[in-house]
Amino acid sequence: MTLTGEQVERVDEHDRVLDIVDRGEAVRRGWLHRVATVVCRDPGGRILVHRRPEHATRFPGQYNWLLGGAVEAGESYEEAATRELKEELGIRATVRFAFKYLCRGEISPYWLGLHEAVIDEVDGDITPDPSEIAWHDWLPEAELRQRLWQWPFVSDSREAFLKYDARPGTLSPELP
Repeated sequence: MTLTGEQVERVDEHDRVLDIVDRGEAVRRGWLHRVATVVCRDPGGRILVHRRPEHATRFPGQYNWLLGGAVEAGESYEEAATRELKEELGIRATVRFAFKYLCRGEISPYWLGLHEAVIDEVDGDITPDPSEIAWHDWLPEAELRQRLWQWPFVSDSREAFLKYDARPGTLSPELP
């Protein structure tokens, strides 16, 4: 097989690597692969929420509280999360792995690795990639909880929020 697109690791139900494949093929065939996401907070604990552009191929015009994307072949979840922050927000920040779970996904199944990062002035100005982010704002936790069910959020992000919120000690501004 000739690989020409974004290369990802096809994994099994235990997140063990089976093969390197084209991400588009993994999605089309429903093969498990890896996705890394980041919850961004400011020092006051607010959470960055964004809306996808109307012209986006995936989830156009929908909101999300996570940033992220596919883990490329040979990358760790943490490396991919760091790369995605740079690509989508134009910043470098320290990410901390929180947990992962098998997400059945609206488009295809995948292992979702969720990370946390505190974004402050030291990290520099946020410069969103307009092909990924049409609007963004920092919302207090209580407002995010409300908006998750009022605004058209990506369904996978709602599931991730419920899992994130259920963990003891989460949704606080301090990260170890």
